[in-house]
Order: sequence, then structure tokens, then C-alpha cells
Amino acid sequence: MFTEFELETILEHEAILEATIALKKEFIKKEAPFLEVNDHDFFSLIMMSPVVGMALANDSISLFEELSLNKKARKLSKGGYFMKKDPVVYALKFLIKKYNDWEDKFLAVLELALNESFDKKSMERQIDPNLTVSEVEYKKEVLNTPYILIRFISSFFLEHDDDIINKRVMQQKDYERLLHLGHKLGLSNVPVFHMFCKTFTIKK
Repeated sequence: MFTEFELETILEHEAILEATIALKKEFIKKEAPFLEVNDHDFFSLIMMSPVVGMALANDSISLFEELSLNKKARKLSKGGYFMKKDPVVYALKFLIKKYNDWEDKFLAVLELALNESFDKKSMERQIDPNLTVSEVEYKKEVLNTPYILIRFISSFFLEHDDDIINKRVMQQKDYERLLHLGHKLGLSNVPVFHMFCKTFTIKK
């Protein structure tokens, strides 16, 4: 996941901060009227939404997945909450409970964050979904892609936030959710995301 300092930099974009504040007000009013969370930590919650979406691909979250989500949430929190209640972890419970109701609004803020962080439009291409790519082509595409996009992809879709070049195995439902989230985030026509999806072997 991103560090708290990287999130601070992203939130310096006025449009992202305004969208975050507006969504925070709406979410707290409708789902968590007693939730106290600053703008940075609520943006951290927004950043967690694709991770939550992946965890909910099978409509439930295991204990292991919950622990993993909480660990990532703590990493994004502003300041240290090791010995006290972490606001992002606490807010996460409300998002998990009503994820389907809020997915579009949370992902819309993230799509804005993507668009504000780099020129995504210039990268978009019409891509044949059946197009195969070699490992060499993928590596070249990763090297030519803005680093911030690589950080977004690995933070959203990789369990351990590791090298996106590596090949992995993924369950069919998880893969379908990956494609769904990529579409919602406006990444479907970005070559590096298409190639990233092709690195997975689908387990049926």
C-alpha cells in the first residue's frame, strides 16, 4: 500500500481533497454518525476500497482477510495508532458492511485521483481482450509506465504489494472482480493494466 506521506502528496490536489471531504460527509451522515476521522484517514479508507472489493469477491471476508485488511489500513493511517484504536481500521468496518452501496462513489474518487496524478487519457488504447503479450513486452510496458500508476495497481490488487511482474494464480471469482474494479477505475484500456491481468493463471 501507499505510505501516509504519499497519500498526503496525493491529497494536495485540490480536486481530490474536495471530493474526499464531500464523500466523507455523506458517508458519515448515512452510515457512521459517530465516526470521527480526519480527511487524510478518510482518503485512506477510500484507498482501501478496491482491496475490500477484492476481499468480498466471494461475498464474505475470512479472518485471515480481515487481519490483512486491518494491517494495510494501519499502514495508511496518519500518525501512529499501534497502541490505540486506529480510525481507518474502525471506519473499515462500516465500509465492509455496506460496500455494495458505496462502491461506485468510492471508486469515483479513486478514478479522479488516478486522473489527477498522471495523464491517464494519453495512455488509453483500444485493446483486444484476447490479445496475448510476452513477458518481455510486459516488462517494457511497466518500465515506460508512470511509477505512480504501478503503485496504484500493486496497492489495489496485490495482497503483499509486491512486484507486479510476478506471475500468480487467482480464483475465477477474484479475477472477475479484478476486471470489474479495473473497469470502474477506468483502467480497462490502459495497456499496462491489461498486461497485468494477463499475468494471472485462473483457477476454476
